[in-house]
Amino acid sequence: MIRITQYIQDHFTEVERLWKEVFPDDPERNRASLAIPVKLAVKDGLFWVALDVNAGVVGTIMAGWDGHRGWLYSVAVAPSHRRNGIGGQLVDTAVHELKRRGCSKVNLQVRAGNRVVAKFYETLGFAAEPRVSMGREL
Repeated sequence: MIRITQYIQDHFTEVERLWKEVFPDDPERNRASLAIPVKLAVKDGLFWVALDVNAGVVGTIMAGWDGHRGWLYSVAVAPSHRRNGIGGQLVDTAVHELKRRGCSKVNLQVRAGNRVVAKFYETLGFAAEPRVSMGREL
């Protein structure tokens, strides 16, 4: 049985473990110990976990909304729980809440060459757009 619920601090250790497993090559700035406190400081309620009654935290999603566009981040599902609809439930939860707040478009980024993840998002109605993603580390 999977339940999607708001992240609480008691989930930290399990989320950290999950992110290390699912995102092993992520840069340090994306590590749970840095990203989660910053997200929680925003106090927007846009961070959820998927809980398995037997296995604990098996999925996560963070969302953001600045009043113009919504974003999805840190969508993770434990390899042992993939292909069971958990990722879709997490995305649906975040998208529903963003829409409820007035968001009219949700964006996300997929690493170049990650066709499996891109295909997953396509099944949920997302489409690749002709954009160049740019960033600047601070």
